[in-house]
Amino acid sequence: MKKLLLLSLVLISVTGFSQIQKNNKSQLTIEKIMQNPDKWIGTSPTGIFWDEKGENIYFNWNPETDTLSSLYSYSLKNKKTVKVPTDEKIKLPGRYGNYDKDKTQKVYTKNGNIFLLDIKNGFEKQLTDWLDRVSSPQFVLNDTEISFIKDNNLFAINPETGLIRQITNFVSGNERPETKSKSSAKWLEEQQKDLFVVLNEREAKNKARENQREREKVEQPVKIYTGKKRMNDISLSPTGNYVIYSTYQRAQGAKSTSVTHHVTESGYTEERKARVKVGSEQGKVEMGIFDVKNNKTVKINTSSIPGLKDLPDYLNDYPERMPPKDSSEIKNRQLNLLGPVWNETEDLAVIVALSDDNKDRWILLLNPSTGDLELLDRQRDEAWIGGPGIGGWGFSTGNMGWMPDAKSIWFHSEVSGYSHLYVVNIETKKRTALTKGEFEVSEAFISKDKKHFCLTANKIHPGVKHFYRMPVWGGELVQVTSIEGNNDVTLSPDEKYLAIRYSFANKPWELYLQENKPEAQAEQITHSNTPEFEKYNWRVPEFVTFTAGDGATVHARLYRPESHEQQSPAVIFVHGAGYLQNAHKWWSSYFREYQFHNFLVDNGYTVLDIDYRASAGYGHDWRTGIYRHMGGKDLSDNVDGAKFLVKKYDVSPERIGIYGGSYGGFITLMALFNHPDVFAAGAALRSVTDWAHYNQGYTSNILNTPVEDSIAYVRSSPIYFAEGLEGALLMCHGMVDDNVQFQDIVRLTQRLIELGKENWELAVYPVEPHGFRESSSWTDEYKRIFKLFEENLKRQLTEAGRLQNVD
Repeated sequence: MKKLLLLSLVLISVTGFSQIQKNNKSQLTIEKIMQNPDKWIGTSPTGIFWDEKGENIYFNWNPETDTLSSLYSYSLKNKKTVKVPTDEKIKLPGRYGNYDKDKTQKVYTKNGNIFLLDIKNGFEKQLTDWLDRVSSPQFVLNDTEISFIKDNNLFAINPETGLIRQITNFVSGNERPETKSKSSAKWLEEQQKDLFVVLNEREAKNKARENQREREKVEQPVKIYTGKKRMNDISLSPTGNYVIYSTYQRAQGAKSTSVTHHVTESGYTEERKARVKVGSEQGKVEMGIFDVKNNKTVKINTSSIPGLKDLPDYLNDYPERMPPKDSSEIKNRQLNLLGPVWNETEDLAVIVALSDDNKDRWILLLNPSTGDLELLDRQRDEAWIGGPGIGGWGFSTGNMGWMPDAKSIWFHSEVSGYSHLYVVNIETKKRTALTKGEFEVSEAFISKDKKHFCLTANKIHPGVKHFYRMPVWGGELVQVTSIEGNNDVTLSPDEKYLAIRYSFANKPWELYLQENKPEAQAEQITHSNTPEFEKYNWRVPEFVTFTAGDGATVHARLYRPESHEQQSPAVIFVHGAGYLQNAHKWWSSYFREYQFHNFLVDNGYTVLDIDYRASAGYGHDWRTGIYRHMGGKDLSDNVDGAKFLVKKYDVSPERIGIYGGSYGGFITLMALFNHPDVFAAGAALRSVTDWAHYNQGYTSNILNTPVEDSIAYVRSSPIYFAEGLEGALLMCHGMVDDNVQFQDIVRLTQRLIELGKENWELAVYPVEPHGFRESSSWTDEYKRIFKLFEENLKRQLTEAGRLQNVD
């Protein structure tokens, strides 16, 4: 359905905005909903933590709409919320730290130095007073010493005596053996020794002194040269006998992109370095062992890891590159070793190995005395390793730890199709599922008494998160929180109370307090919304499902006018990606879009917000549904959503628009290029137009790399489908976007020009990165989106085939 609706422009003006605004039937305006959210909506509490005695909850808040948020506290004793004075804030113990085995002492850093807190009497003792910063303090050697990292080396301090000792001796650069060559000076030196006895006697005496000093010298830790590698982590075993360290080697020769800034203080354009592109050489994490007792290094033996030569299935599409089975040409895949997680009673550690292609994760038991590894669990994914608590790309081990028996490890795995908790015995290697069902466990930890798991899961609905308790070796999940929405829990130190950061679909985040008991009432502590924001009756969307063309059940949010015309217009919103969910029952991170949807509904539109394929919250198959084909099932889910609106909600098939940012912008382009019969107009914001120009960490998981899997890139990139554009297209992009870079949209623009397309517009924002910062930019962008929909979806074809305004 061809529509000649818009002129092609590189920069569009505000012409027509005023008339569109006059047509607004909502008490909201775009200027209002796109203004500074702290002033308009209010500032929700963040950064929640307890004091060590569990008597006060601390959080960042800004109920007075000051320039910056301040620290507040809520007293459980007097039920009062107060702003914490600056002098009191400075005296507070460090929020992050480590505890001794009895949980009576806490060690932490503050202003770069080490402090020790006696939790019972509240006495704080400063252990160091340096200008240099230290990090990672923790109790070792049965709590008799505290290890810490300073200047890329590991030290230990005795809190009783104050004695500090250096445990490791990492040295940057390479060891350079002294080279001696015959020279004229050397010849003369040897001649002197041949001629004069006194010189030989003096040399012998000097060597004797040197030998004596060497015999009397206290042994120092062996020097470990790190070359150009950066120290990534250093961890001492609880016994103090071993150090496991990791280094990060930056990619050599990988070409960085650059971002040109045009609006600068200097008046000159400025180039700033940004990320590399997918397929570029990547950095590498390596791991080693230092045997403290024997003052030597131990190499980790990875040869026993199974499946190092396993090839990915996608190579079947490139038979010319498939080597013969058992061929010597097949090399071991490169690994990144991550961890460790130390056993508290023995010199044993668990580490994680991730293949460079991110299709394998091995959980391994490491014997630090020999460097030998034993396999505890292998998760293979022909798409990519990921999911809640699992880790994967980003050099993360995932969420795991030792069980109370010190003979088993707990971890997350998607082996059942959903992220669940498992335990494996390090001796028998038997793996047991602790949780199961068609839901995901997103967070988990063992209670202080080691009798229960505390976990967060979406057990009752994909869009609802509750806090649960479960016997540590498995059993019934007992739901502790009860308010529908999202319950983000911070336990009190004695684990008797929950500080809950809670929100619902039309209610921003607030702080609640509840006893750690099922069915206990949650008490609201904060009220953050401004009176002006609360004047509007914000809608609770309908949480609906529809059936996709392949039979899958798709979850979505639906916004409908209270009374709507027949064959009404509709808009589909496509959220961004990474690993994200938006058809849930809590306050969306897309709060501007949520408000815009209310605005659209007031103006007669039906809005559908879909958790298409690859959205979070629905298990492995949904997560990986876009593997090797972005713009496949994720796009067809949105097309099926449009059909769902037409069939069930009396939406006109001629009057459906689509919009979204980042990944949502990408889907919008694919929708208009591939399904012009479904979508009459679309707004693509900060959109990826060619995945070969995006980053490594995200893209290579889904599409592999352009060199290795060109098929996946060609069928997934909008720039290859631009000839299909028929409807009206608005593109908006920040010129200093260092994520989806401005080059992306410029290349597509040139493609549209060469194809002779006329029904598109491009609005550029000179000072905006990927996530816009200025209210004026947000306002301008959404005025243009509303104008696009008003001019294209509020029209219909007359019998003569001419376009006319419905209104």
